[in-house]
Amino acid sequence: MQLLSHTPGFDVDSAIQMAERLFGLRATARLLPSERDQNFLLTDERGERFVLKIANALESRELLEAQNAVLDHLRERVSFCPRVVPNVSGEMISREGGHQHYVRLATYLPGEPLALATPHSPELLHDFGRKLGRLDRALADFDRPVLHRDFHWDLANGNRVIDQYAGLISDSRLRALIHKCRFEMNTDLRRSVIHGDANDYNVLVEVERVVGIIDFGDMVYSWTIGDLAVALAYVVLGKDEPRVMAEHVVDGYTEEFALLQEEREVLWKLVRLRLGMSVCLAAHQQTLRPDNEYLRISQQAIADTLPRLYEHA
Repeated sequence: MQLLSHTPGFDVDSAIQMAERLFGLRATARLLPSERDQNFLLTDERGERFVLKIANALESRELLEAQNAVLDHLRERVSFCPRVVPNVSGEMISREGGHQHYVRLATYLPGEPLALATPHSPELLHDFGRKLGRLDRALADFDRPVLHRDFHWDLANGNRVIDQYAGLISDSRLRALIHKCRFEMNTDLRRSVIHGDANDYNVLVEVERVVGIIDFGDMVYSWTIGDLAVALAYVVLGKDEPRVMAEHVVDGYTEEFALLQEEREVLWKLVRLRLGMSVCLAAHQQTLRPDNEYLRISQQAIADTLPRLYEHA
Protein backbone atom coordinates (compact mmCIF):
# COMPACT_ATOMS: atom_id res chain seq x y z
CA MET A 1 0.00 0.00 0.00
CA GLN A 2 3.03 2.29 -0.02
CA LEU A 3 2.26 2.69 -3.72
CA LEU A 4 -0.42 5.31 -3.06
CA SER A 5 2.06 7.64 -1.37
CA HIS A 6 4.26 7.51 -4.49
CA THR A 7 1.56 8.28 -7.06
CA PRO A 8 2.79 10.67 -9.80
CA GLY A 9 1.57 14.26 -9.53
CA PHE A 10 2.17 15.73 -12.98
CA ASP A 11 -0.16 18.39 -14.39
CA VAL A 12 -1.50 18.67 -17.91
CA ASP A 13 1.22 21.09 -19.07
CA SER A 14 3.92 18.70 -17.86
CA ALA A 15 2.28 15.83 -19.74
CA ILE A 16 2.18 17.92 -22.94
CA GLN A 17 5.88 18.74 -22.62
CA MET A 18 6.72 15.13 -21.83
CA ALA A 19 4.86 13.89 -24.90
CA GLU A 20 6.79 16.18 -27.20
CA ARG A 21 10.19 15.67 -25.57
CA LEU A 22 10.04 11.88 -25.27
CA PHE A 23 7.82 10.87 -28.18
CA GLY A 24 7.91 13.78 -30.61
CA LEU A 25 4.18 14.33 -30.21
CA ARG A 26 2.64 17.78 -30.25
CA ALA A 27 -0.64 17.13 -28.52
CA THR A 28 -3.25 18.28 -26.07
CA ALA A 29 -3.66 16.29 -22.87
CA ARG A 30 -6.45 15.30 -20.50
CA LEU A 31 -5.98 13.49 -17.19
CA LEU A 32 -7.63 10.06 -16.94
CA PRO A 33 -8.63 8.37 -13.66
CA SER A 34 -6.22 5.88 -12.10
CA GLU A 35 -5.65 4.13 -8.79
CA ARG A 36 -1.88 4.48 -8.29
CA ASP A 37 -0.39 5.74 -11.59
CA GLN A 38 -1.14 8.68 -13.89
CA ASN A 39 -2.61 8.37 -17.36
CA PHE A 40 -3.18 11.22 -19.81
CA LEU A 41 -5.22 11.07 -23.00
CA LEU A 42 -3.17 12.75 -25.74
CA THR A 43 -4.64 14.06 -28.99
CA ASP A 44 -2.13 15.11 -31.64
CA GLU A 45 -2.50 17.64 -34.44
CA ARG A 46 -3.99 15.04 -36.78
CA GLY A 47 -6.59 13.98 -34.22
CA GLU A 48 -4.83 10.69 -33.46
CA ARG A 49 -5.06 9.71 -29.80
CA PHE A 50 -2.64 7.99 -27.44
CA VAL A 51 -2.38 7.28 -23.71
CA LEU A 52 0.63 8.63 -21.86
CA LYS A 53 1.27 6.29 -18.93
CA ILE A 54 3.35 7.57 -16.00
CA ALA A 55 4.13 4.78 -13.57
CA ASN A 56 4.12 4.91 -9.80
CA ALA A 57 7.57 5.73 -8.42
CA LEU A 58 7.70 2.30 -6.74
CA GLU A 59 6.84 0.39 -9.92
CA SER A 60 9.73 -1.77 -11.06
CA ARG A 61 11.11 -1.65 -14.57
CA GLU A 62 10.85 -5.46 -14.71
CA LEU A 63 7.10 -5.30 -14.14
CA LEU A 64 6.64 -2.67 -16.85
CA GLU A 65 8.76 -4.76 -19.21
CA ALA A 66 6.44 -7.70 -18.50
CA GLN A 67 3.43 -5.53 -19.34
CA ASN A 68 5.06 -4.50 -22.60
CA ALA A 69 5.94 -8.12 -23.34
CA VAL A 70 2.40 -9.33 -22.82
CA LEU A 71 1.01 -6.69 -25.17
CA ASP A 72 3.54 -7.77 -27.77
CA HIS A 73 2.55 -11.41 -27.12
CA LEU A 74 -1.13 -10.57 -27.58
CA ARG A 75 -0.63 -8.47 -30.69
CA GLU A 76 -0.88 -11.42 -33.07
CA ARG A 77 -3.48 -13.26 -31.00
CA VAL A 78 -6.22 -10.74 -30.19
CA SER A 79 -7.38 -7.49 -31.80
CA PHE A 80 -8.74 -5.64 -28.78
CA CYS A 81 -5.70 -4.76 -26.65
CA PRO A 82 -3.47 -1.65 -26.95
CA ARG A 83 0.07 -1.53 -28.31
CA VAL A 84 3.11 0.17 -26.82
CA VAL A 85 4.66 2.97 -28.92
CA PRO A 86 8.45 3.51 -28.84
CA ASN A 87 9.99 6.83 -27.85
CA VAL A 88 12.13 8.97 -30.17
CA SER A 89 15.13 6.75 -29.35
CA GLY A 90 13.24 3.56 -30.18
CA GLU A 91 12.91 2.49 -26.54
CA MET A 92 9.66 1.18 -25.08
CA ILE A 93 10.22 2.58 -21.57
CA SER A 94 11.43 6.11 -20.83
CA ARG A 95 12.73 7.57 -17.61
CA GLU A 96 11.57 11.11 -17.04
CA GLY A 97 14.68 13.16 -16.27
CA GLY A 98 14.88 14.44 -12.72
CA HIS A 99 12.00 12.22 -11.63
CA GLN A 100 11.61 8.66 -10.38
CA HIS A 101 8.82 7.69 -12.77
CA TYR A 102 8.96 5.46 -15.83
CA VAL A 103 6.93 6.67 -18.80
CA ARG A 104 5.33 4.76 -21.67
CA LEU A 105 3.05 5.59 -24.58
CA ALA A 106 0.24 3.29 -25.70
CA THR A 107 -2.21 3.37 -28.56
CA TYR A 108 -5.70 4.57 -27.68
CA LEU A 109 -8.67 2.26 -28.14
CA PRO A 110 -12.05 3.87 -28.92
CA GLY A 111 -15.28 3.00 -27.14
CA GLU A 112 -16.89 3.79 -23.83
CA PRO A 113 -16.40 1.90 -20.57
CA LEU A 114 -18.77 -0.98 -19.97
CA ALA A 115 -19.73 0.78 -16.72
CA LEU A 116 -21.29 3.63 -18.72
CA ALA A 117 -22.79 1.53 -21.53
CA THR A 118 -26.17 0.75 -20.03
CA PRO A 119 -28.26 -1.26 -20.23
CA HIS A 120 -26.12 -4.37 -20.63
CA SER A 121 -27.83 -6.55 -23.20
CA PRO A 122 -27.37 -10.34 -23.25
CA GLU A 123 -25.56 -9.94 -26.58
CA LEU A 124 -23.05 -7.49 -25.14
CA LEU A 125 -22.39 -9.62 -22.05
CA HIS A 126 -21.97 -12.73 -24.19
CA ASP A 127 -19.43 -10.92 -26.37
CA PHE A 128 -17.61 -9.71 -23.26
CA GLY A 129 -17.31 -13.32 -22.12
CA ARG A 130 -16.01 -14.40 -25.53
CA LYS A 131 -13.36 -11.68 -25.61
CA LEU A 132 -12.23 -12.42 -22.06
CA GLY A 133 -12.07 -16.13 -22.79
CA ARG A 134 -10.03 -15.43 -25.90
CA LEU A 135 -7.68 -13.27 -23.85
CA ASP A 136 -7.16 -15.97 -21.21
CA ARG A 137 -6.55 -18.57 -23.92
CA ALA A 138 -3.91 -16.30 -25.43
CA LEU A 139 -2.29 -15.76 -22.01
CA ALA A 140 -2.08 -19.49 -21.25
CA ASP A 141 1.43 -19.79 -22.73
CA PHE A 142 2.76 -16.47 -21.41
CA ASP A 143 4.80 -16.11 -18.23
CA ARG A 144 7.39 -13.89 -16.58
CA PRO A 145 9.05 -14.44 -13.16
CA VAL A 146 8.16 -10.92 -11.99
CA LEU A 147 4.45 -11.73 -12.28
CA HIS A 148 4.78 -14.41 -9.59
CA ARG A 149 4.32 -11.73 -6.97
CA ASP A 150 2.55 -11.01 -3.71
CA PHE A 151 -0.05 -8.51 -4.91
CA HIS A 152 -2.82 -6.98 -2.82
CA TRP A 153 -5.47 -7.33 -5.58
CA ASP A 154 -4.71 -11.02 -6.15
CA LEU A 155 -7.81 -13.07 -5.26
CA ALA A 156 -5.51 -15.59 -3.60
CA ASN A 157 -4.88 -12.88 -0.98
CA GLY A 158 -8.56 -12.18 -0.47
CA ASN A 159 -8.95 -13.61 3.02
CA ARG A 160 -5.89 -11.74 4.22
CA VAL A 161 -7.20 -8.44 2.82
CA ILE A 162 -10.56 -8.90 4.55
CA ASP A 163 -8.92 -9.81 7.85
CA GLN A 164 -6.69 -6.73 7.71
CA TYR A 165 -9.14 -4.05 6.61
CA ALA A 166 -12.75 -5.08 7.27
CA GLY A 167 -12.57 -3.28 10.61
CA LEU A 168 -12.36 0.04 8.72
CA ILE A 169 -15.92 -0.40 7.41
CA SER A 170 -18.25 1.62 9.64
CA ASP A 171 -21.53 0.03 8.46
CA SER A 172 -21.93 -3.02 10.72
CA ARG A 173 -24.30 -4.85 8.34
CA LEU A 174 -21.95 -4.40 5.41
CA ARG A 175 -18.97 -5.39 7.57
CA ALA A 176 -20.74 -8.65 8.50
CA LEU A 177 -21.36 -9.40 4.81
CA ILE A 178 -17.71 -8.71 4.02
CA HIS A 179 -16.63 -11.28 6.60
CA LYS A 180 -18.97 -13.78 4.92
CA CYS A 181 -17.04 -13.24 1.68
CA ARG A 182 -14.08 -15.10 3.15
CA PHE A 183 -13.78 -18.72 2.13
CA GLU A 184 -11.26 -21.50 2.43
CA MET A 185 -10.05 -23.18 -0.75
CA ASN A 186 -10.63 -26.95 -0.68
CA THR A 187 -8.72 -27.77 -3.84
CA ASP A 188 -5.82 -26.51 -5.92
CA LEU A 189 -7.00 -24.40 -8.82
CA ARG A 190 -5.37 -24.06 -12.21
CA ARG A 191 -2.94 -21.13 -12.36
CA SER A 192 -1.64 -18.91 -15.13
CA VAL A 193 -0.84 -15.26 -15.83
CA ILE A 194 -4.11 -13.31 -15.84
CA HIS A 195 -5.11 -9.74 -16.65
CA GLY A 196 -6.37 -9.44 -13.08
CA ASP A 197 -8.63 -6.40 -13.42
CA ALA A 198 -11.30 -6.81 -16.10
CA ASN A 199 -13.56 -4.42 -14.24
CA ASP A 200 -16.22 -2.41 -16.06
CA TYR A 201 -13.95 0.62 -16.50
CA ASN A 202 -11.21 -1.43 -18.18
CA VAL A 203 -13.58 -2.92 -20.76
CA LEU A 204 -14.48 -0.73 -23.75
CA VAL A 205 -17.61 -1.27 -25.83
CA GLU A 206 -19.20 -0.07 -29.06
CA VAL A 207 -22.63 -1.10 -30.38
CA GLU A 208 -23.23 -4.31 -28.43
CA ARG A 209 -19.66 -5.59 -28.65
CA VAL A 210 -16.45 -5.31 -26.69
CA VAL A 211 -13.73 -3.46 -28.62
CA GLY A 212 -11.07 -3.13 -25.91
CA ILE A 213 -9.66 -4.65 -22.74
CA ILE A 214 -7.09 -2.27 -21.31
CA ASP A 215 -4.81 -1.65 -18.30
CA PHE A 216 -2.55 -4.62 -17.62
CA GLY A 217 -1.09 -3.08 -14.46
CA ASP A 218 -2.68 -5.72 -12.20
CA MET A 219 -1.30 -8.72 -14.09
CA VAL A 220 -0.35 -11.55 -11.78
CA TYR A 221 0.32 -15.28 -11.87
CA SER A 222 -2.72 -16.57 -10.01
CA TRP A 223 -5.90 -18.63 -10.30
CA THR A 224 -6.87 -18.67 -13.97
CA ILE A 225 -10.55 -18.46 -13.05
CA GLY A 226 -9.75 -15.15 -11.34
CA ASP A 227 -10.16 -13.17 -14.58
CA LEU A 228 -13.73 -14.38 -15.04
CA ALA A 229 -14.54 -13.88 -11.35
CA VAL A 230 -13.34 -10.28 -11.41
CA ALA A 231 -15.31 -9.57 -14.57
CA LEU A 232 -18.50 -11.01 -13.10
CA ALA A 233 -18.04 -9.09 -9.85
CA TYR A 234 -18.61 -5.84 -11.75
CA VAL A 235 -21.11 -7.13 -14.32
CA VAL A 236 -23.57 -8.08 -11.56
CA LEU A 237 -23.51 -4.68 -9.84
CA GLY A 238 -26.95 -3.13 -9.83
CA LYS A 239 -28.54 -6.05 -11.66
CA ASP A 240 -31.95 -7.38 -10.54
CA GLU A 241 -31.02 -10.90 -11.67
CA PRO A 242 -27.27 -11.11 -11.11
CA ARG A 243 -26.86 -14.82 -11.83
CA VAL A 244 -28.82 -14.59 -15.08
CA MET A 245 -26.64 -11.69 -16.23
CA ALA A 246 -23.50 -13.53 -15.16
CA GLU A 247 -24.44 -16.63 -17.15
CA HIS A 248 -24.39 -14.64 -20.40
CA VAL A 249 -20.74 -13.81 -19.71
CA VAL A 250 -19.90 -17.37 -18.63
CA ASP A 251 -21.52 -18.84 -21.76
CA GLY A 252 -19.45 -16.56 -23.99
CA TYR A 253 -16.27 -17.24 -22.03
CA THR A 254 -16.58 -21.02 -22.27
CA GLU A 255 -17.02 -20.82 -26.04
CA GLU A 256 -13.40 -19.68 -26.16
CA PHE A 257 -11.85 -21.17 -23.01
CA ALA A 258 -13.21 -24.20 -21.18
CA LEU A 259 -13.71 -24.13 -17.42
CA LEU A 260 -12.77 -27.05 -15.21
CA GLN A 261 -15.38 -28.47 -12.85
CA GLU A 262 -13.57 -27.25 -9.74
CA GLU A 263 -13.46 -23.75 -11.23
CA ARG A 264 -17.21 -23.73 -11.80
CA GLU A 265 -17.77 -24.83 -8.21
CA VAL A 266 -15.91 -21.86 -6.70
CA LEU A 267 -16.68 -19.17 -9.30
CA TRP A 268 -19.52 -17.48 -7.41
CA LYS A 269 -17.55 -17.59 -4.16
CA LEU A 270 -14.68 -15.81 -5.90
CA VAL A 271 -17.09 -13.18 -7.25
CA ARG A 272 -18.19 -12.36 -3.71
CA LEU A 273 -14.59 -12.48 -2.50
CA ARG A 274 -13.56 -9.87 -5.08
CA LEU A 275 -16.36 -7.55 -4.04
CA GLY A 276 -15.46 -7.95 -0.37
CA MET A 277 -11.82 -7.21 -1.18
CA SER A 278 -12.81 -4.13 -3.14
CA VAL A 279 -14.73 -2.64 -0.23
CA CYS A 280 -11.89 -3.37 2.20
CA LEU A 281 -9.11 -2.03 -0.02
CA ALA A 282 -11.12 1.07 -0.88
CA ALA A 283 -11.69 1.76 2.81
CA HIS A 284 -7.97 1.46 3.46
CA GLN A 285 -6.89 3.43 0.40
CA GLN A 286 -9.24 6.28 1.20
CA THR A 287 -7.46 6.77 4.52
CA LEU A 288 -4.25 7.24 2.52
CA ARG A 289 -5.65 9.26 -0.41
CA PRO A 290 -8.96 10.88 0.64
CA ASP A 291 -8.71 13.24 -2.35
CA ASN A 292 -8.78 10.45 -4.97
CA GLU A 293 -12.40 10.03 -6.12
CA TYR A 294 -11.42 7.06 -8.31
CA LEU A 295 -11.00 4.97 -5.16
CA ARG A 296 -14.73 5.38 -4.45
CA ILE A 297 -15.86 4.06 -7.84
CA SER A 298 -18.29 1.14 -7.48
CA GLN A 299 -18.34 1.19 -3.69
CA GLN A 300 -21.99 2.17 -3.23
CA ALA A 301 -23.02 -0.25 -5.97
CA ILE A 302 -21.13 -3.04 -4.20
CA ALA A 303 -22.79 -2.22 -0.88
CA ASP A 304 -26.20 -2.36 -2.58
CA THR A 305 -25.49 -5.55 -4.54
CA LEU A 306 -23.75 -7.80 -2.00
CA PRO A 307 -26.92 -8.56 0.01
CA ARG A 308 -28.66 -9.58 -3.23
CA LEU A 309 -25.83 -11.96 -4.09
CA TYR A 310 -26.34 -13.76 -0.79
CA GLU A 311 -30.07 -13.97 -1.48
CA HIS A 312 -29.12 -15.88 -4.64
CA ALA A 313 -26.44 -17.98 -2.98
